[in-house]
Amino acid sequence: MAKSSGPPPIVFILLFLLLAGGGYWWFFMRKDSQQATLPSSSTNAPGTPPGAPLPSSSPIAAAPFPPPTSVPAGTNLRIDGSTSMVTINVNLKNGFQRQFPGTIVTANTNGTDKGIQALLVGSVDIAAISRPLTSQELSSGLVAVPVALDAIAVVVGANNPWKGGLSSGQIEDIFEGKIADWSGVGGSAGQIRVINRPAVSGTHQTFKELVLGGGNFGTTPNITTLPNDETTGLLRELKTDGIGYATYTQVAKQQTVRVVPVNGITPDSPTYPFRRALYYVYKNPASPAVQAFLGYTASPQGQQAMLSGG
Repeated sequence: MAKSSGPPPIVFILLFLLLAGGGYWWFFMRKDSQQATLPSSSTNAPGTPPGAPLPSSSPIAAAPFPPPTSVPAGTNLRIDGSTSMVTINVNLKNGFQRQFPGTIVTANTNGTDKGIQALLVGSVDIAAISRPLTSQELSSGLVAVPVALDAIAVVVGANNPWKGGLSSGQIEDIFEGKIADWSGVGGSAGQIRVINRPAVSGTHQTFKELVLGGGNFGTTPNITTLPNDETTGLLRELKTDGIGYATYTQVAKQQTVRVVPVNGITPDSPTYPFRRALYYVYKNPASPAVQAFLGYTASPQGQQAMLSGG
């Protein structure tokens, strides 16, 4: 009997089972993540040439829902959350209401944690947050949609006699209480007053992760934690000897403060080290109003409104 020149039948059987198993996984086992994967922090905004400086807040093209073609008059949407997103909220609110007359968007900024709490109890439709959701929040049915990449700026008062820059290591030491005098960073002798945001602030939590490597803020006498997450109050407290931090969109055009370069890099550079994502969060299943607003956010009109307010 002639021998077969091809592979034995068992090879074809194993190959068939492998392909069938792979097809089953692809169509039935693959699940979308509830928290979208973010692009690299150096990703440029739509229409920005590669390597060009990013705007103060760079949109992320996230599209969980299709852009709406029409929204019923009388549609009401409530947003609350991070103070870091006040400009984004206002710009998108104005653009959405202009494109869909008769709609009403109400936006408040009581902080990331309070926004999430309000969403969980149903007193708002969308939480605007400046940190990723925790595993517990995800298990509560919350879904985070990345909206923009932003930078956390380190700031001092415009009249502070110290005019230098800081390394990321020096910033960590200052906010952990290891450097408490301006002479430790090349300035004249004098106490550094550290103005910290409260723990309920998403920017506070992100600063801990990005800048302090997950460590804790210092408890030395020169460190003051504000009772409320309020950027205007923080900037006012800087005076001539203080240092603090805020989302770059809120301080980029301020005349009363100076943004401190970090490792020689300013926050408008794509290589700036302290960049994070900003998110809108909704509770599954999304209402028609939420679907419409988030669809608009990712549309070309929404992206333009986010950047320019128009």
